[in-house]
Amino acid sequence: MIELRSDTFTKPTHAMLEAMFSAYVGDDVFNEDPTVNKLQSMLADKFGMEAGLFCPSGTMTNQIAIKCHTEPGGEVICDKMSHVYIYEGGGIAFNSGCQVKAVEGNHGRITARQILESINPDDIHKAKTQLVSLENTANRGGGSCYDFNEIEEIKKVCLQNNLKLHLHGARLFNAIVARKESRKKYGNIFDSISICLSKGLGAPVGSVLLGNKDFIEKARRVRKVFGGGMRQAGYLAAAGIFALENHIDRLAIDHLHAKQIAEALSKKDFTGVMMPVETNIIIFEVGGDYTPKTLAEALKKKDILVSAISSTQIRMVLHLDVSDEMVKQIISVVESL
Repeated sequence: MIELRSDTFTKPTHAMLEAMFSAYVGDDVFNEDPTVNKLQSMLADKFGMEAGLFCPSGTMTNQIAIKCHTEPGGEVICDKMSHVYIYEGGGIAFNSGCQVKAVEGNHGRITARQILESINPDDIHKAKTQLVSLENTANRGGGSCYDFNEIEEIKKVCLQNNLKLHLHGARLFNAIVARKESRKKYGNIFDSISICLSKGLGAPVGSVLLGNKDFIEKARRVRKVFGGGMRQAGYLAAAGIFALENHIDRLAIDHLHAKQIAEALSKKDFTGVMMPVETNIIIFEVGGDYTPKTLAEALKKKDILVSAISSTQIRMVLHLDVSDEMVKQIISVVESL
Protein backbone atom coordinates (compact mmCIF):
# COMPACT_ATOMS: atom_id res chain seq x y z
CA MET A 1 0.00 0.00 0.00
CA ILE A 2 1.10 3.57 -0.74
CA GLU A 3 0.26 5.67 2.31
CA LEU A 4 -1.00 9.18 1.54
CA ARG A 5 -3.44 9.64 4.41
CA SER A 6 -0.92 11.56 6.51
CA ASP A 7 2.79 12.17 7.00
CA THR A 8 2.28 10.80 10.52
CA PHE A 9 2.43 7.29 9.04
CA THR A 10 6.19 7.48 8.40
CA LYS A 11 8.32 4.66 9.80
CA PRO A 12 11.81 5.14 11.26
CA THR A 13 14.56 4.40 8.78
CA HIS A 14 17.14 1.73 9.61
CA ALA A 15 19.70 4.45 10.36
CA MET A 16 17.23 6.22 12.67
CA LEU A 17 16.57 2.98 14.54
CA GLU A 18 20.31 2.48 14.99
CA ALA A 19 20.55 5.97 16.49
CA MET A 20 17.70 5.13 18.87
CA PHE A 21 19.26 1.83 19.94
CA SER A 22 22.58 3.50 20.75
CA ALA A 23 21.19 6.51 22.64
CA TYR A 24 22.54 7.47 26.07
CA VAL A 25 19.59 7.93 28.41
CA GLY A 26 18.71 9.08 31.92
CA ASP A 27 15.58 10.26 33.71
CA ASP A 28 14.10 13.24 31.90
CA VAL A 29 11.76 14.18 34.76
CA PHE A 30 14.96 14.83 36.72
CA ASN A 31 16.42 16.70 33.70
CA GLU A 32 19.02 13.95 33.50
CA ASP A 33 18.46 12.41 30.08
CA PRO A 34 21.42 13.64 28.00
CA THR A 35 19.82 12.83 24.66
CA VAL A 36 16.61 14.69 25.50
CA ASN A 37 18.67 17.64 26.70
CA LYS A 38 20.66 17.58 23.46
CA LEU A 39 17.49 17.55 21.33
CA GLN A 40 15.96 20.45 23.26
CA SER A 41 19.13 22.53 23.00
CA MET A 42 19.67 21.67 19.34
CA LEU A 43 16.20 22.79 18.30
CA ALA A 44 16.29 25.91 20.48
CA ASP A 45 19.63 26.86 18.93
CA LYS A 46 18.27 26.40 15.41
CA PHE A 47 15.59 29.01 16.12
CA GLY A 48 17.72 31.27 18.30
CA MET A 49 15.49 30.65 21.31
CA GLU A 50 16.59 30.03 24.87
CA ALA A 51 15.16 26.61 25.69
CA GLY A 52 13.01 23.70 24.61
CA LEU A 53 10.79 21.02 26.14
CA PHE A 54 10.34 17.55 24.63
CA CYS A 55 6.77 16.25 24.78
CA PRO A 56 4.92 13.19 23.47
CA SER A 57 2.80 15.09 20.94
CA GLY A 58 2.14 18.36 19.16
CA THR A 59 -1.25 18.56 20.80
CA MET A 60 0.49 18.54 24.18
CA THR A 61 3.02 21.21 23.21
CA ASN A 62 0.23 23.43 21.90
CA GLN A 63 -1.94 22.91 24.96
CA ILE A 64 0.95 23.55 27.33
CA ALA A 65 1.78 26.78 25.49
CA ILE A 66 -1.82 27.98 25.62
CA LYS A 67 -2.04 27.14 29.33
CA CYS A 68 1.17 29.06 30.05
CA HIS A 69 0.17 32.13 28.03
CA THR A 70 -3.39 32.54 29.30
CA GLU A 71 -5.58 32.68 32.38
CA PRO A 72 -9.09 31.20 32.74
CA GLY A 73 -11.78 33.40 31.25
CA GLY A 74 -9.51 34.58 28.45
CA GLU A 75 -9.84 34.31 24.70
CA VAL A 76 -7.54 32.90 22.01
CA ILE A 77 -7.64 34.23 18.45
CA CYS A 78 -6.93 31.74 15.67
CA ASP A 79 -8.13 30.67 12.23
CA LYS A 80 -11.39 28.71 12.29
CA MET A 81 -9.64 25.65 10.82
CA SER A 82 -6.68 25.75 13.21
CA HIS A 83 -5.47 22.47 14.66
CA VAL A 84 -5.57 23.95 18.18
CA TYR A 85 -9.28 24.65 17.69
CA ILE A 86 -10.72 21.71 15.75
CA TYR A 87 -8.32 18.80 16.33
CA GLU A 88 -7.31 18.98 20.00
CA GLY A 89 -10.43 17.72 21.70
CA GLY A 90 -11.65 21.05 23.03
CA GLY A 91 -8.41 21.33 24.96
CA ILE A 92 -8.36 25.13 25.05
CA ALA A 93 -11.57 25.11 27.09
CA PHE A 94 -10.79 21.96 29.06
CA ASN A 95 -7.17 22.69 29.96
CA SER A 96 -7.00 26.49 30.05
CA GLY A 97 -10.56 27.62 30.71
CA CYS A 98 -10.44 29.89 27.67
CA GLN A 99 -12.71 30.38 24.70
CA VAL A 100 -11.75 30.83 21.05
CA LYS A 101 -12.48 33.59 18.58
CA ALA A 102 -12.30 31.66 15.32
CA VAL A 103 -11.47 33.87 12.33
CA GLU A 104 -12.34 33.17 8.69
CA GLY A 105 -8.87 33.20 7.14
CA ASN A 106 -7.45 32.49 3.71
CA HIS A 107 -6.39 28.85 3.44
CA GLY A 108 -5.82 28.74 7.18
CA ARG A 109 -3.97 32.05 7.41
CA ILE A 110 -5.27 35.12 9.22
CA THR A 111 -4.10 38.71 8.83
CA ALA A 112 -2.96 41.42 11.20
CA ARG A 113 -6.05 43.44 10.32
CA GLN A 114 -8.36 40.53 11.17
CA ILE A 115 -6.61 40.05 14.49
CA LEU A 116 -6.87 43.74 15.34
CA GLU A 117 -10.59 43.66 14.57
CA SER A 118 -11.02 40.54 16.73
CA ILE A 119 -9.49 41.92 19.94
CA ASN A 120 -12.18 42.43 22.55
CA PRO A 121 -12.60 45.87 24.14
CA ASP A 122 -11.79 46.38 27.82
CA ASP A 123 -15.32 45.50 28.88
CA ILE A 124 -16.31 43.28 31.82
CA HIS A 125 -18.93 41.65 29.58
CA LYS A 126 -16.23 40.36 27.22
CA ALA A 127 -13.59 37.68 27.56
CA LYS A 128 -10.12 39.19 27.81
CA THR A 129 -8.16 38.61 24.62
CA GLN A 130 -4.84 37.09 25.67
CA LEU A 131 -3.24 35.06 22.88
CA VAL A 132 -2.95 34.76 19.11
CA SER A 133 -2.16 31.34 17.67
CA LEU A 134 -0.98 30.85 14.08
CA GLU A 135 -0.44 27.60 12.16
CA ASN A 136 2.35 27.31 9.59
CA THR A 137 1.99 25.37 7.40
CA ALA A 138 -1.81 25.30 7.69
CA ASN A 139 -2.98 21.70 7.47
CA ARG A 140 -6.59 22.38 6.43
CA GLY A 141 -5.33 25.16 4.20
CA GLY A 142 -3.65 22.59 1.97
CA GLY A 143 -0.21 23.05 3.49
CA SER A 144 -0.28 26.79 2.85
CA CYS A 145 2.54 29.01 4.13
CA TYR A 146 2.35 32.41 5.78
CA ASP A 147 4.07 35.35 4.13
CA PHE A 148 6.63 36.36 6.74
CA ASN A 149 5.85 40.05 6.19
CA GLU A 150 2.31 39.34 7.43
CA ILE A 151 3.68 37.56 10.48
CA GLU A 152 5.72 40.69 11.26
CA GLU A 153 2.57 42.81 11.01
CA ILE A 154 0.75 40.39 13.30
CA LYS A 155 3.55 40.68 15.84
CA LYS A 156 3.18 44.47 15.83
CA VAL A 157 -0.52 44.11 16.66
CA CYS A 158 0.31 41.68 19.47
CA LEU A 159 2.91 44.01 20.99
CA GLN A 160 0.58 47.00 20.77
CA ASN A 161 -2.17 45.09 22.54
CA ASN A 162 -0.15 43.10 25.08
CA LEU A 163 -0.92 39.75 23.45
CA LYS A 164 1.29 36.67 23.34
CA LEU A 165 1.97 35.04 19.97
CA HIS A 166 2.18 31.24 19.63
CA LEU A 167 3.05 29.23 16.52
CA HIS A 168 1.72 25.75 15.92
CA GLY A 169 4.57 24.70 13.67
CA ALA A 170 3.84 21.01 13.18
CA ARG A 171 5.09 21.39 9.62
CA LEU A 172 7.12 24.57 10.09
CA PHE A 173 10.20 23.08 8.45
CA ASN A 174 8.10 22.47 5.33
CA ALA A 175 7.31 26.20 5.21
CA ILE A 176 10.93 27.17 5.87
CA VAL A 177 12.22 24.88 3.11
CA ALA A 178 9.53 25.94 0.64
CA ARG A 179 10.02 29.67 1.27
CA LYS A 180 13.80 29.47 1.89
CA GLU A 181 13.35 31.34 5.16
CA SER A 182 15.53 31.91 8.21
CA ARG A 183 14.66 29.81 11.24
CA LYS A 184 15.93 32.46 13.63
CA LYS A 185 13.54 35.05 12.22
CA TYR A 186 10.76 32.86 13.58
CA GLY A 187 12.48 32.54 16.93
CA ASN A 188 12.77 36.33 17.17
CA ILE A 189 9.06 36.92 16.62
CA PHE A 190 7.14 34.19 18.41
CA ASP A 191 6.77 33.85 22.18
CA SER A 192 6.50 30.09 21.73
CA ILE A 193 6.82 27.60 18.89
CA SER A 194 5.65 24.00 18.74
CA ILE A 195 7.74 21.81 16.39
CA CYS A 196 6.53 18.31 15.47
CA LEU A 197 9.14 15.64 14.77
CA SER A 198 6.77 12.84 13.74
CA LYS A 199 5.40 14.21 10.48
CA GLY A 200 7.57 15.04 7.47
CA LEU A 201 10.73 14.80 9.56
CA GLY A 202 9.98 11.11 10.03
CA ALA A 203 10.52 10.48 13.75
CA PRO A 204 8.10 7.98 15.31
CA VAL A 205 6.83 10.29 18.05
CA GLY A 206 7.39 13.62 19.75
CA SER A 207 7.25 17.40 19.58
CA VAL A 208 9.37 20.15 21.11
CA LEU A 209 8.03 23.39 22.59
CA LEU A 210 10.39 26.37 22.31
CA GLY A 211 10.48 29.64 24.25
CA ASN A 212 12.53 31.60 26.77
CA LYS A 213 13.88 29.95 29.92
CA ASP A 214 11.16 31.22 32.25
CA PHE A 215 8.43 30.10 29.85
CA ILE A 216 9.92 26.62 29.45
CA GLU A 217 10.32 26.24 33.21
CA LYS A 218 6.63 27.01 33.59
CA ALA A 219 5.86 24.67 30.68
CA ARG A 220 7.79 21.86 32.37
CA ARG A 221 5.51 22.11 35.40
CA VAL A 222 2.40 22.11 33.18
CA ARG A 223 3.74 19.10 31.25
CA LYS A 224 3.98 17.22 34.56
CA VAL A 225 0.40 18.16 35.47
CA PHE A 226 -0.77 16.99 32.03
CA GLY A 227 0.94 13.62 32.58
CA GLY A 228 3.61 14.26 29.96
CA GLY A 229 6.69 13.67 32.08
CA MET A 230 8.64 10.81 30.48
CA ARG A 231 11.58 8.91 31.95
CA GLN A 232 14.17 7.37 29.60
CA ALA A 233 12.80 9.41 26.72
CA GLY A 234 16.22 9.70 25.10
CA TYR A 235 15.47 6.69 22.90
CA LEU A 236 12.70 8.78 21.32
CA ALA A 237 14.69 12.00 21.38
CA ALA A 238 17.48 10.26 19.45
CA ALA A 239 15.06 9.77 16.57
CA GLY A 240 14.29 13.49 16.65
CA ILE A 241 17.99 14.39 16.58
CA PHE A 242 18.53 12.07 13.62
CA ALA A 243 15.57 13.65 11.82
CA LEU A 244 16.90 17.17 12.37
CA GLU A 245 20.33 16.15 11.11
CA ASN A 246 19.15 14.21 8.04
CA HIS A 247 15.56 14.90 7.02
CA ILE A 248 15.08 18.67 6.75
CA ASP A 249 16.47 19.46 3.30
CA ARG A 250 14.80 16.41 1.76
CA LEU A 251 11.35 17.93 2.49
CA ALA A 252 11.75 19.65 -0.87
CA ILE A 253 11.36 16.21 -2.49
CA ASP A 254 7.95 15.79 -0.85
CA HIS A 255 6.93 19.22 -2.15
CA LEU A 256 7.97 18.25 -5.68
CA HIS A 257 6.07 14.96 -5.46
CA ALA A 258 2.93 16.79 -4.30
CA LYS A 259 3.11 19.19 -7.25
CA GLN A 260 3.59 16.30 -9.71
CA ILE A 261 0.54 14.44 -8.39
CA ALA A 262 -1.50 17.65 -8.24
CA GLU A 263 -0.72 18.33 -11.90
CA ALA A 264 -2.04 14.90 -12.87
CA LEU A 265 -5.16 15.39 -10.74
CA SER A 266 -5.84 18.81 -12.26
CA LYS A 267 -6.40 17.20 -15.66
CA LYS A 268 -9.18 14.90 -14.46
CA ASP A 269 -12.86 15.79 -14.77
CA PHE A 270 -13.57 14.52 -11.23
CA THR A 271 -11.21 17.11 -9.74
CA GLY A 272 -12.92 20.28 -8.62
CA VAL A 273 -11.36 23.24 -6.83
CA MET A 274 -7.87 22.41 -5.59
CA MET A 275 -6.11 24.44 -2.94
CA PRO A 276 -2.74 25.85 -4.05
CA VAL A 277 -0.07 23.20 -3.50
CA GLU A 278 2.83 24.90 -1.73
CA THR A 279 4.29 22.09 0.33
CA ASN A 280 3.48 18.40 0.86
CA ILE A 281 -0.33 18.50 1.12
CA ILE A 282 -2.92 18.23 -1.65
CA ILE A 283 -6.56 19.06 -0.87
CA PHE A 284 -9.13 19.07 -3.66
CA GLU A 285 -12.87 18.88 -4.18
CA VAL A 286 -14.30 15.80 -5.83
CA GLY A 287 -17.09 15.80 -8.39
CA GLY A 288 -18.25 14.08 -11.56
CA ASP A 289 -18.74 10.33 -11.17
CA TYR A 290 -17.12 10.23 -7.74
CA THR A 291 -17.64 11.37 -4.20
CA PRO A 292 -14.66 11.65 -1.82
CA LYS A 293 -15.64 8.31 -0.31
CA THR A 294 -15.97 6.45 -3.60
CA LEU A 295 -12.78 7.96 -5.01
CA ALA A 296 -10.90 6.93 -1.86
CA GLU A 297 -12.29 3.42 -2.28
CA ALA A 298 -11.28 3.31 -5.96
CA LEU A 299 -7.74 4.38 -5.08
CA LYS A 300 -7.57 1.85 -2.24
CA LYS A 301 -8.30 -0.93 -4.73
CA LYS A 302 -5.16 0.26 -6.53
CA ASP A 303 -3.15 0.12 -3.26
CA ILE A 304 -3.25 3.89 -2.63
CA LEU A 305 -4.63 5.20 0.67
CA VAL A 306 -6.03 8.75 0.87
CA SER A 307 -8.31 10.62 3.30
CA ALA A 308 -11.83 11.81 2.58
CA ILE A 309 -11.68 14.79 4.96
CA SER A 310 -15.17 16.13 4.27
CA SER A 311 -18.25 15.43 2.20
CA THR A 312 -16.58 17.24 -0.72
CA GLN A 313 -12.80 16.99 -0.27
CA ILE A 314 -9.91 14.54 -0.37
CA ARG A 315 -6.50 15.08 1.20
CA MET A 316 -3.22 13.52 0.14
CA VAL A 317 0.01 14.03 2.10
CA LEU A 318 3.50 13.28 0.79
CA HIS A 319 6.37 12.16 3.02
CA LEU A 320 9.71 10.38 3.06
CA ASP A 321 8.20 6.90 2.70
CA VAL A 322 6.79 7.79 -0.75
CA SER A 323 9.46 7.18 -3.38
CA ASP A 324 9.84 8.47 -6.93
CA GLU A 325 8.59 5.10 -8.21
CA MET A 326 5.52 5.29 -6.00
CA VAL A 327 4.74 8.77 -7.30
CA LYS A 328 4.91 7.45 -10.87
CA GLN A 329 2.53 4.66 -9.87
CA ILE A 330 0.12 7.15 -8.25
CA ILE A 331 0.12 9.35 -11.34
CA SER A 332 -0.48 6.31 -13.58
CA VAL A 333 -3.47 5.26 -11.46
CA VAL A 334 -4.89 8.81 -11.44
CA GLU A 335 -4.58 9.01 -15.21
CA SER A 336 -6.44 5.70 -15.57
CA LEU A 337 -9.46 6.78 -13.54
